[in-house]
Amino acid sequence: MRRLVYYIATTLDGFIAGPDGADPTGPGGFWPVPEDYIAHLVAEYPETLPGPAREALSVTAEGTRFDTVLEGRKSYGIGLAAGVTDAYPHLRHLVFSRTLKESPDPRVELVADDPVETVRELKRQEGKDIWLLGGAGLAESLYGEIDALILKVGPLTVGNGIPLFSREAAFDPRTWELVDHTVLKSGALFLTYTRAGG
Repeated sequence: MRRLVYYIATTLDGFIAGPDGADPTGPGGFWPVPEDYIAHLVAEYPETLPGPAREALSVTAEGTRFDTVLEGRKSYGIGLAAGVTDAYPHLRHLVFSRTLKESPDPRVELVADDPVETVRELKRQEGKDIWLLGGAGLAESLYGEIDALILKVGPLTVGNGIPLFSREAAFDPRTWELVDHTVLKSGALFLTYTRAGG
Protein backbone atom coordinates (compact mmCIF):
# COMPACT_ATOMS: atom_id res chain seq x y z
CA MET A 1 0.00 0.00 0.00
CA ARG A 2 1.20 3.52 -0.76
CA ARG A 3 2.41 5.68 2.09
CA LEU A 4 1.92 9.36 2.82
CA VAL A 5 5.37 10.88 3.38
CA TYR A 6 5.84 14.36 4.82
CA TYR A 7 9.06 15.34 3.05
CA ILE A 8 9.92 18.84 4.19
CA ALA A 9 12.81 21.16 4.98
CA THR A 10 12.98 22.35 8.57
CA THR A 11 15.28 24.46 10.69
CA LEU A 12 16.93 23.06 13.81
CA ASP A 13 14.21 24.77 15.83
CA GLY A 14 11.37 23.21 13.83
CA PHE A 15 10.27 25.90 11.36
CA ILE A 16 9.54 25.33 7.67
CA ALA A 17 9.30 29.02 6.75
CA GLY A 18 9.58 32.46 8.27
CA PRO A 19 6.61 34.27 9.83
CA ASP A 20 5.56 35.66 6.42
CA GLY A 21 5.30 32.18 4.86
CA ALA A 22 7.47 33.12 1.87
CA ASP A 23 9.77 30.63 0.18
CA PRO A 24 12.85 30.55 2.45
CA THR A 25 15.06 29.45 -0.47
CA GLY A 26 13.72 32.06 -2.88
CA PRO A 27 15.07 35.53 -3.62
CA GLY A 28 15.88 37.22 -0.33
CA GLY A 29 15.35 33.95 1.52
CA PHE A 30 17.29 32.92 4.61
CA TRP A 31 17.85 29.24 3.85
CA PRO A 32 21.37 28.16 2.80
CA VAL A 33 21.43 25.95 -0.30
CA PRO A 34 25.01 24.62 -0.58
CA GLU A 35 26.27 22.52 -3.48
CA ASP A 36 26.30 19.23 -1.56
CA TYR A 37 22.64 19.77 -0.61
CA ILE A 38 21.63 20.23 -4.26
CA ALA A 39 23.76 17.24 -5.30
CA HIS A 40 22.04 15.05 -2.70
CA LEU A 41 18.59 16.12 -3.89
CA VAL A 42 19.52 15.37 -7.50
CA ALA A 43 20.92 11.95 -6.60
CA GLU A 44 18.32 10.80 -4.07
CA TYR A 45 15.14 12.85 -4.57
CA PRO A 46 15.13 14.08 -8.19
CA GLU A 47 11.33 14.05 -8.45
CA THR A 48 11.07 16.56 -5.60
CA LEU A 49 12.92 19.26 -7.50
CA PRO A 50 10.55 21.78 -9.11
CA GLY A 51 10.33 21.69 -12.90
CA PRO A 52 12.35 24.89 -13.44
CA ALA A 53 15.15 23.57 -11.19
CA ARG A 54 15.12 20.22 -13.00
CA GLU A 55 15.54 22.04 -16.30
CA ALA A 56 18.34 24.26 -15.00
CA LEU A 57 20.20 21.25 -13.57
CA SER A 58 19.44 19.00 -16.59
CA VAL A 59 17.70 16.50 -14.33
CA THR A 60 15.63 13.96 -16.23
CA ALA A 61 15.54 11.14 -13.65
CA GLU A 62 12.00 10.06 -12.86
CA GLY A 63 12.78 9.22 -9.26
CA THR A 64 11.87 6.14 -7.30
CA ARG A 65 9.98 7.48 -4.30
CA PHE A 66 7.00 9.64 -5.32
CA ASP A 67 4.58 9.96 -8.21
CA THR A 68 2.08 12.27 -6.50
CA VAL A 69 2.52 15.57 -4.64
CA LEU A 70 -0.01 17.21 -2.32
CA GLU A 71 0.07 20.81 -1.21
CA GLY A 72 -2.15 23.36 0.42
CA ARG A 73 -3.39 26.60 -1.09
CA LYS A 74 -0.81 28.83 0.64
CA SER A 75 2.15 26.70 -0.46
CA TYR A 76 0.78 26.58 -3.99
CA GLY A 77 0.38 30.35 -3.89
CA ILE A 78 4.14 30.82 -3.49
CA GLY A 79 4.69 29.30 -6.92
CA LEU A 80 1.77 31.19 -8.43
CA ALA A 81 3.23 34.49 -7.18
CA ALA A 82 6.43 33.61 -9.06
CA GLY A 83 4.46 32.83 -12.23
CA VAL A 84 4.73 29.03 -11.88
CA THR A 85 1.33 27.38 -12.25
CA ASP A 86 2.64 23.81 -11.92
CA ALA A 87 5.99 23.43 -10.17
CA TYR A 88 5.81 19.64 -10.50
CA PRO A 89 4.63 18.81 -14.04
CA HIS A 90 6.40 15.43 -13.80
CA LEU A 91 4.15 14.35 -10.88
CA ARG A 92 0.43 14.10 -10.30
CA HIS A 93 -0.17 17.40 -8.51
CA LEU A 94 -3.10 17.94 -6.13
CA VAL A 95 -3.79 21.28 -4.43
CA PHE A 96 -6.23 21.40 -1.52
CA SER A 97 -8.28 24.58 -1.57
CA ARG A 98 -11.80 25.68 -0.84
CA THR A 99 -11.18 29.17 -2.24
CA LEU A 100 -9.74 28.42 -5.68
CA LYS A 101 -12.63 27.62 -7.99
CA GLU A 102 -10.65 26.94 -11.15
CA SER A 103 -7.18 25.49 -11.54
CA PRO A 104 -4.64 27.91 -13.03
CA ASP A 105 -3.08 24.92 -14.81
CA PRO A 106 -4.84 21.99 -16.49
CA ARG A 107 -2.37 19.52 -14.93
CA VAL A 108 -3.02 20.70 -11.36
CA GLU A 109 -6.01 19.04 -9.69
CA LEU A 110 -7.93 21.18 -7.22
CA VAL A 111 -9.41 19.27 -4.29
CA ALA A 112 -12.06 20.82 -2.07
CA ASP A 113 -12.94 17.51 -0.39
CA ASP A 114 -11.77 16.29 3.00
CA PRO A 115 -7.97 15.80 2.81
CA VAL A 116 -8.10 12.68 5.00
CA GLU A 117 -10.62 10.90 2.78
CA THR A 118 -8.73 11.97 -0.33
CA VAL A 119 -5.46 10.58 1.02
CA ARG A 120 -7.08 7.33 2.09
CA GLU A 121 -8.40 6.92 -1.45
CA LEU A 122 -4.97 7.73 -2.93
CA LYS A 123 -3.37 5.13 -0.66
CA ARG A 124 -5.70 2.47 -2.05
CA GLN A 125 -4.58 3.23 -5.61
CA GLU A 126 -1.55 1.68 -7.30
CA GLY A 127 1.59 3.77 -7.45
CA LYS A 128 4.59 5.11 -5.61
CA ASP A 129 4.44 6.92 -2.30
CA ILE A 130 2.56 10.22 -1.92
CA TRP A 131 4.59 13.30 -1.10
CA LEU A 132 3.05 15.74 1.36
CA LEU A 133 4.84 18.97 0.46
CA GLY A 134 3.03 21.17 2.97
CA GLY A 135 2.18 23.57 4.30
CA ALA A 136 1.69 23.37 8.00
CA GLY A 137 -2.12 23.59 7.80
CA LEU A 138 -2.44 20.67 5.40
CA ALA A 139 0.12 18.72 7.43
CA GLU A 140 -2.01 19.34 10.52
CA SER A 141 -5.12 18.05 8.72
CA LEU A 142 -3.27 14.93 7.61
CA TYR A 143 -1.30 14.35 10.83
CA GLY A 144 -2.96 11.01 11.53
CA GLU A 145 -2.39 9.78 7.97
CA ILE A 146 1.36 10.44 7.79
CA ASP A 147 3.27 7.16 7.55
CA ALA A 148 6.80 8.55 7.25
CA LEU A 149 8.75 11.75 7.74
CA ILE A 150 11.75 12.81 5.70
CA LEU A 151 13.15 15.90 7.35
CA LYS A 152 15.75 17.98 5.53
CA VAL A 153 17.21 19.71 8.57
CA GLY A 154 19.10 22.88 7.75
CA PRO A 155 21.98 24.00 9.99
CA LEU A 156 20.20 27.14 11.16
CA THR A 157 17.71 28.47 13.67
CA VAL A 158 15.23 31.27 13.07
CA GLY A 159 13.51 31.73 16.42
CA ASN A 160 10.01 32.10 14.99
CA GLY A 161 8.06 31.20 11.89
CA ILE A 162 5.75 28.55 10.52
CA PRO A 163 6.21 25.22 12.36
CA LEU A 164 6.15 21.72 10.87
CA PHE A 165 2.51 21.49 11.87
CA SER A 166 0.09 24.37 12.29
CA ARG A 167 -0.05 25.98 15.70
CA GLU A 168 -3.70 24.91 15.81
CA ALA A 169 -2.74 21.22 15.71
CA ALA A 170 -4.15 19.09 18.50
CA PHE A 171 -1.82 17.68 21.13
CA ASP A 172 -1.39 14.10 19.91
CA PRO A 173 2.02 12.57 20.80
CA ARG A 174 3.37 9.99 18.36
CA THR A 175 6.65 8.13 18.25
CA TRP A 176 8.78 7.63 15.17
CA GLU A 177 11.56 5.19 14.32
CA LEU A 178 14.70 6.54 12.65
CA VAL A 179 15.30 4.27 9.63
CA ASP A 180 17.85 6.28 7.64
CA HIS A 181 20.04 9.35 7.95
CA THR A 182 22.53 11.29 5.88
CA VAL A 183 24.82 13.99 7.19
CA LEU A 184 26.26 16.39 4.62
CA LYS A 185 29.56 18.22 5.03
CA SER A 186 27.67 21.52 4.82
CA GLY A 187 25.81 20.58 8.01
CA ALA A 188 22.44 19.61 6.56
CA LEU A 189 20.82 16.40 7.77
CA PHE A 190 18.38 14.14 5.96
CA LEU A 191 16.47 12.16 8.58
CA THR A 192 13.96 9.47 7.61
CA TYR A 193 11.46 8.23 10.17
CA THR A 194 8.60 5.77 9.95
CA ARG A 195 5.70 5.80 12.36
CA ALA A 196 6.46 3.45 15.24
CA GLY A 197 4.11 0.49 15.19
CA GLY A 198 2.76 1.57 11.79
